[in-house]
Amino acid sequence: MENEALLAYLDKICTDFDGDSTQLETAIGAFIFGRHLGWKPLFLIHSKRTMNKYQEILGLDFRKELPEVGKLARKSVAWRSAETLSNFWKAVTGNTPGHRSTEIDKKPPK
Repeated sequence: MENEALLAYLDKICTDFDGDSTQLETAIGAFIFGRHLGWKPLFLIHSKRTMNKYQEILGLDFRKELPEVGKLARKSVAWRSAETLSNFWKAVTGNTPGHRSTEIDKKPPK
């Protein structure tokens, strides 16, 4: 979605929203940040349940609207850890412990 269309869409979501404003705010924030990180790192930062809630609030499928891996993905500690795994979804579901983190590095290792 192009920037202008995205802003118009988010404006409409805000106008029509009924519920906890903090949930709307965090859903929008996750989506905007996801444009830079990608949906895979987002799924490592947030639980699958939270991601589903954000997608429902915004009426968007993050996997269709966001890049799989964004330009800033390497800043995510969880993403760098998960890159070593053969099965990404096992990290998302917690079947391979130690690969989930909310930490973002200012200057990630190369």
